[in-house]
Amino acid sequence: MSPEHTEVTTAHEGGTPDPGYPFPLPTALDAPPAWERLRGGCPVAPVRFPSGDGALLLTRYDDVKRVLADPRATRDMAADDAARITATETGGVFNDSMATSLAAAGHLRWRRMLNRWFTAKRVAALRPGMETMAERLVDAMLADGAPADLKARVGFPLPVWVICDLLGVPEADRDRFAHWSDMMLNLDRYRQEQIEAGGAEFRAYMAAHIDAKRDAPGDDLLGSLLTAADPDGAVLTDDQLIATGQALLIAGHETTANMIGKMMAMLLAEPARWRRVTADPTPALVRTTVEEILRYDANAGFGMPRYLTEDIEVGGAVLPRGATVVCSMAAANRDDAAFEDASALRLDRTPNPHLTFGVGPHSCLGQSLARTELATVLTVLARRLPSLALAVPADELRPVEGLLVGGLRELPVRW
Repeated sequence: MSPEHTEVTTAHEGGTPDPGYPFPLPTALDAPPAWERLRGGCPVAPVRFPSGDGALLLTRYDDVKRVLADPRATRDMAADDAARITATETGGVFNDSMATSLAAAGHLRWRRMLNRWFTAKRVAALRPGMETMAERLVDAMLADGAPADLKARVGFPLPVWVICDLLGVPEADRDRFAHWSDMMLNLDRYRQEQIEAGGAEFRAYMAAHIDAKRDAPGDDLLGSLLTAADPDGAVLTDDQLIATGQALLIAGHETTANMIGKMMAMLLAEPARWRRVTADPTPALVRTTVEEILRYDANAGFGMPRYLTEDIEVGGAVLPRGATVVCSMAAANRDDAAFEDASALRLDRTPNPHLTFGVGPHSCLGQSLARTELATVLTVLARRLPSLALAVPADELRPVEGLLVGGLRELPVRW
């Protein structure tokens, strides 16, 4: 190791307890003050998870981007010395049968088999259905009158409808999928035995669903994967198909549902923002608005944990093999070294190379789907409800506690 580099450990040597992570938010929409302080003075910061295990937190744009793209920073949270997120499990959604099954499938091979379902052309073909569903949800909300919880009435049901449509799940079963999604992503709402029981219920449902699909595959994603083969002729096993359903549910429902709520909260918190969108809801402005909302989101949840299989040099420090590192994409997205006036929300910002969906081979497979859902909801609401406003002051909005992906408990609105 060269003398100008420092080896970082997850144990704090000065006797002061490491700060607990995730950091508390000052309000549901504002960034933790610790982000700016750490970027400036401690970009590789020892932190303590709810389990009590230590980890290293990265908050600078260049550092987060580098580690996310480094193959030595793996998703193997099942390693014996990997930090546990909570005390009641050994990694939760980051380390379970889903990760094991998809690793056995071969990550790149699995992604290639799914990629054709998430191309821009394929997702664009889904947009009319999304618009129809969004219109139905807005119609029902308007019929019931103001005030209303926009998250519950629009933000929550639309993404689960989209994911279940991809999986060929009957509409009558979609509330169950929403419940399973919440259970898989919550840090402290459920006991371990509840999580295990919910996981078993989900796997049993998906196993039966896959069996039924064999008799009538249909033209949905799951039906196509039953017979899809890679160039070597290999097909996905049932366990891998179940894990695919779980991965899509986790990545495609809860994250997007919460992002819809946060997007609208950020726009409505300063009415001038919403007036600008409704005055000129062109595809170009909608597109840049969605990208800026994704960058600006301070209530993004946990971040992306990585387990290091080798030492990695980052920003003049050496992160040791065996360390668990958390890449905070949300903190990195507020880095003034990467974005001009990073602390300001600018609806027409371009270019906007934010890290919200990650980078490299593990970047979010469904990012085009998420972008399309956000743009669809924004377009429909701007057209239908230009008078939309928060029904409570913005600083009274309440963040969801304990959810890995971050969000609002509710979004009260009027019109």
